[in-house]
This record gives sequence, structure tokens and C-alpha cells, in this order.
Amino acid sequence: MVRRLADSLPGLSGTSFEAFRYREYRYFWLAAAFSNVGMWALIYSRLWLMRTLTDSEVLLGLVTTASLGPVLLLSMWGGVLADRVNRLHLVRLTRLAFAAVALLTGVLIATEVIRPWHVIAISAGTGILLSFDIPSRSAMVATIVPREHLAGAIAMYSFLFAAAAIVGPALFARLVLNWGLEGVFFIVAASYLLTVLTLMMMSPQGHRVVSAESGWIDGLIDGLRYIRGIPAIWGVIGLGIFTGIFGGSVETLLPVFTDEVLSGNVSTYGNLLLAGGIGGLAGTIGIALVGRRVRPALYLTVAGISYGLGLVVFARMDVFIAAALILGVTGALRVVFGTMNTTMVQTLVEERYRGRVMSIHQFTWGSTALGGLLMGGLAQAFGAPLALTVGGMATVAATAVVGATVLRKAPGKTWRHPNDRTS
Repeated sequence: MVRRLADSLPGLSGTSFEAFRYREYRYFWLAAAFSNVGMWALIYSRLWLMRTLTDSEVLLGLVTTASLGPVLLLSMWGGVLADRVNRLHLVRLTRLAFAAVALLTGVLIATEVIRPWHVIAISAGTGILLSFDIPSRSAMVATIVPREHLAGAIAMYSFLFAAAAIVGPALFARLVLNWGLEGVFFIVAASYLLTVLTLMMMSPQGHRVVSAESGWIDGLIDGLRYIRGIPAIWGVIGLGIFTGIFGGSVETLLPVFTDEVLSGNVSTYGNLLLAGGIGGLAGTIGIALVGRRVRPALYLTVAGISYGLGLVVFARMDVFIAAALILGVTGALRVVFGTMNTTMVQTLVEERYRGRVMSIHQFTWGSTALGGLLMGGLAQAFGAPLALTVGGMATVAATAVVGATVLRKAPGKTWRHPNDRTS
């Protein structure tokens, strides 16, 4: 169906929809559609589950830290593995393991034996799986579409995150009220099983890089040396990491805002997530329509600064409607920032280093583990509004510094690796 859409609408030529003309990308995208619904529910259901078990903001932040902390510790090894094995086979295994973990969580809740330490332990388990799943999954995108369609393919992949962030909140409160939290986790397990079945339709050909002759340690060091030699790569990755620590705190603190600032309940929480998801979808559609005319460096800078300012404004909101509107805007800006960050790195990196570089790039996501603990502690000591204000201002400052550098080097050009001679 998605291919027919791309082929039947000539006005979309040059947009992100052209990526659907490639069979492997269509299956990859469909598998990600099932997977992202599961991942969205897995993350936010655990946060709400912990909030129902304890009032501690620190433990709430610890859920995020446990989920993403292993990404910081292990994802580089996941990247080394991604450059040595068949990436598709590895992703099939990790997605199957996610289904098992979600099923276990549902059983623990249904049998009423769930405790805070269970939530933290399960979060850590999924974090370990992510460490090996994300580098391979991220590296696969660039191998199944031509480079000229890469930004569009990433944008359409990001569309799934935004769509999941709309579908999830729209159903979250109703599912919890009618089926309980255990029902949500059983649905998550089913979505991951569908992911595995769809991935089985993809051809394993082309998803294995020729193994390096060096050992694991040497391979890791070689990858780090490669990144260090290209300032544009480590500058953009560094910005993403910093923003993840200080700007990604809104998700961790949202249950606190719902409960203490807005005096809401699970329905309020779901509606706030829905507002952010709608904004994210709008941002994704905007990027998709721009297509190959996208200017990554400029969009990255504008979106990052605006996102940080949006967090500062949201921190002052104590009325639901105003808070939801601001979350919608920040959701759009965050998607643009993340998509441009990934596009710049994917365009610059050489294929034989892609798994390792993308594993380092996942620190931009995993760094929210540090942010979750840091912001949870600040919120408990000084209040959630002040903590989020600090995070927003730090995001603005970091983006301004790095953005000024990348804009000066390539104000409107397509970013390519320095050794790339292709047009």
C-alpha cells in the first residue's frame, strides 16, 4: 500500500515518500511500526506503573536510568557487534526478547507480586537489549535506500515514533482503566511478536558488513579514533548527548507535573502525552514534505534552541490547555532536532564504521538515563518546574554554541563524508 502511495502521487516526487519504492525499506518500516507502538507503551507504562507503586521522584528517575543506563555502558560493544554479524538476524533476536520481557511484566502485575525493584530490574533488562538492538537497527536504514533518499527515509522512520506517540496516549488511559496495566504489557508483547514476523519477510542479504580483521578491542578503538578524526560527527553527537541529559527530562518529570502541578490523573497524563505526540507527528510530516531540500545544519540549530525555550515556557504552565499546547510545539521541535541530528551523522559516516558510529550516536538517546536521575533529584529537591527550567536553558546554550559552528562550516549544504566523491 505504501508503495502504491509513492508511485501514484507524482507531486510527492522529491519528498520522503520516495523511500517506500524500495521493498526492504517497506518491510523495515512496517516492522518498526509494530515495534514503536510496543516501545512507546513499554517506556511510559513503566513510568506510570512506578508512580502507582511509590511517590518517590528519585525512583521514578531511576526507572529511566535503569532503562537507558546500559545503553551508555554497552552500546559501543553493540556497535562493534553490528559491524561483525548480520544485523537483521540480531534485531530479530532482540525484538523477540522484548516480547518475552513485556509478557513477564504483565504476569507480575496480574499476579499482584510486582514491586518497585521488579520495575527497575526489568527496565535494566530492556536497556541491555537496546544496547545491542539500536546500533544494528540504526545502521540498517542506510543500507536499504540510496543516499539521496536517506534523509527522507529517516524522516519517515521518525514518523513512526510520532504516530506511536499519538496512538499510545489516545488508548493508554482507556486500556489501563478497562484492562489494567497488565493488559497494556500483554499488548506490548503481541506488538513485538508482530515485529519479528515482519522482519522474517526481509532478506538477510546485504545486512552483514565484511568482518574486520582486528579484535573486538581494536575494533572499538578504531571506531573511536575514526569519530575523533571528524569534528562534525563528534560535535553533533556531543550536542545530542547534552540535550538528552538536560532536554529529555520532560518525559521523566511528566508524571510529576500531572500529579503535583496540574492535579491530574492517568487520563490527564495520557492527554499530555497525546499532545506531545500530535506535535511530533506534525514535525515529522513537515520534514517529509521538505524531502531532499532539507538543510540539516540550519534545522538542527533552530529546532534545538526553540525546543529548549519551549521547555522553559512549559515549566511555568499550571493550566492543562496551555501545558498541552506547549507540549505539542516542543514535540514537533524535538522530532525535527532528532531527525536532523541523525541525518547529519548517517550522511557523514563510512559504511564499515556505521555500526560503531551509530552505537556512539545512541548516547544521544541513552543520555536521558543520566538526565532522568539528575532531573529527578533536582525535582525532588527544588521542584519539577525549576528542574525543567534549568534543563531548557542548558539546551538553548549548548545548541547555540554547536549550531554556530556547524552553520559556519556548511550553512546550507548537504553534509557528506570528507572522503566521499559521489554526487
